[in-house]
Amino acid sequence: MTAAQADLPTDLQAKFLGMPEGLRLDTPGVADGAAIWRIARDSKVLDLNSSYSYLLWCRDFAATSVVAREADGAPAGFITGYIRPDKPRTLVVWQAAVDHAHRGRGLAGALLDGLAAKVAADRGLDALETTITPGNTASERLFLSFAERHGAGVERTVLFDAALFPGDDGGHEPEVLYDIAPLSF
Repeated sequence: MTAAQADLPTDLQAKFLGMPEGLRLDTPGVADGAAIWRIARDSKVLDLNSSYSYLLWCRDFAATSVVAREADGAPAGFITGYIRPDKPRTLVVWQAAVDHAHRGRGLAGALLDGLAAKVAADRGLDALETTITPGNTASERLFLSFAERHGAGVERTVLFDAALFPGDDGGHEPEVLYDIAPLSF
């Protein structure tokens, strides 16, 4: 068990039994930034941020993010998130991705459930928000099934219209906000 895993309450460790065999849930560290950047890049779906931003994310938002680790410690998937400053019981999921070799095993759902349980135990959690571009059916399924598993409703509204994205010449689709609430753990 790593020091980061030790930060997770023992009762939550039992909830992570839904992780695919050979993987474990952990808190990301700065050393994971490069691997998380590569997983995001290789997803070919996520907006790829600079490698520097992933290093910062693993430093500054580690408490509200999660990685799945292989037996050798290498990240197999991740979810990055943060708490909304104006809604301290709302977790915003920024990005979620699973390495190609680990797809189709329920890892994204296990990561999302584990992260939500961790944040709920640490600070309470009433809602989860994320944005999804139209046509990203894998993300839609992930978050709609999360809402269903947790008995929450889902409200969808366009958060950022495509015209708001600079320099994309209309190439960026709108970002649709999925507000998943109420959550209870």
